[in-house]
Amino acid sequence: MSSLLKKEYSEVSYVSGPLLYLENAPDLAYNSIVRINDGSGRERGGQVIEVSDKFTILQVFEETSGIDLASTTVSLVENVARLGVAKDMIGRRFNGIGEPIDGLPEVVADKRLPIGGAPINPVSREMPEEFIQTGISTIDTLLTLVRGQKLPIFSGSGLPANEVAAQIARQAKVLGEGSEFAVVFGAMGVTQRELTYFTQEFERTGALARSVLFLNKADDPAVERLLTPRMALTAAEYLAFEHGYHVLVILTDLTNYCEALREIGGAREEIPGRRGYPGYMYTDLASIYERAGVVSGVQGSVTQIPILSMPDDDVTHPIPDLTGYITEGQIYLRRALHNQGYFPPIDPGPSLSRLMNNGIGAGKTRKDHKNVADQLQAAYANGLDLRRLVAITGEDALSETDKLYLKFADEFEKQFINQGNVDRGIEDSLNIAWTILSLLPQSELTRLSREQIDTYYGAKMEELWGAAKQGL
Repeated sequence: MSSLLKKEYSEVSYVSGPLLYLENAPDLAYNSIVRINDGSGRERGGQVIEVSDKFTILQVFEETSGIDLASTTVSLVENVARLGVAKDMIGRRFNGIGEPIDGLPEVVADKRLPIGGAPINPVSREMPEEFIQTGISTIDTLLTLVRGQKLPIFSGSGLPANEVAAQIARQAKVLGEGSEFAVVFGAMGVTQRELTYFTQEFERTGALARSVLFLNKADDPAVERLLTPRMALTAAEYLAFEHGYHVLVILTDLTNYCEALREIGGAREEIPGRRGYPGYMYTDLASIYERAGVVSGVQGSVTQIPILSMPDDDVTHPIPDLTGYITEGQIYLRRALHNQGYFPPIDPGPSLSRLMNNGIGAGKTRKDHKNVADQLQAAYANGLDLRRLVAITGEDALSETDKLYLKFADEFEKQFINQGNVDRGIEDSLNIAWTILSLLPQSELTRLSREQIDTYYGAKMEELWGAAKQGL
């Protein structure tokens, strides 16, 4: 931040939680960054979040204990929150407000960009159409991620969403592209254990060399949590739209972000909406999610995978509910799969990628991709229905074909969903899918063409299995 101090304001009225109320400062602009001196020589950062004739309300970036109202002064630093960006940010770790935490000096900024970002002109947006390979079979085959898409992961408490996020960050790539690929990882409200895990995982696997990490800890002020995703997205937009990178932004955990939003709203004595969350939470989340996209005439792109925890596994909770309206699909983690020791425990049934069809097929993944995905979903759904029936009637009431569907469901979970930390290419994932589909009679494969069955079904798969078999 610039050290230029323009004018001091000293009429501090009172402090409420993380908020400081200042009188007679109507010339301070909304979103301005300020420096707060509490009279004892200690300085704190803050941001203007509301301006009126009577009060100017500041969010304080640190704890507000020890602030003496009589001696505290406020001075302007910048007219809007900004992040200093440079290509050298890649490989670095920062805290939630963009300060280095890796022991290295501050980045020499090429530019200082407002963290609010610039909305992508709808006329300039292009339809996302390029496949991003995450290396996870369930996502790549059934819930395909497309460059420029926003595809959230809905998790429950105790499920390995962080491990899935780290795996995607490590393995994700754009196939057949000359452009460089980068990952911007924003963690909000993470514990020290989680922060250590992410740091060690990125360093151990070498993913840090192409990543920018913004890490906001659980014991950091809640106010900082509101800035973290915007810091991450500002860095992503700079790399994408000025240096041509394809950037994957992973944000975890949006639930912690929304809790901070509710906390600040309570401190401001706002009228609460559903379950105490601010009524403007939809708009606030949209201002984050809608920063993903592909811009016409620009080589780079921003793709988002937000991760959020559903309190009590409740998909109707306001956070997943609103997220589902804004984003293009969702990936669910299923507790039953996790309890069986399967990883990643992605449930393909309720999961959906609305842009999947744009990014698959001949020249992108493989010609049979769409048909294989449809057949897998249909066969697995049938197998799950038969499991519920068996729990009532027993297996003796089933036909031989029904028993094959039960076998298919078991093998699908054990071999396809449960891949562990193996990085699978899309070819390997499709070949494994065909091997499991070959448990069923050809007459049951109604969503596959005769040509596809002749090419991939049964014994013909043995020669295509190759290295993929080692991943089972």
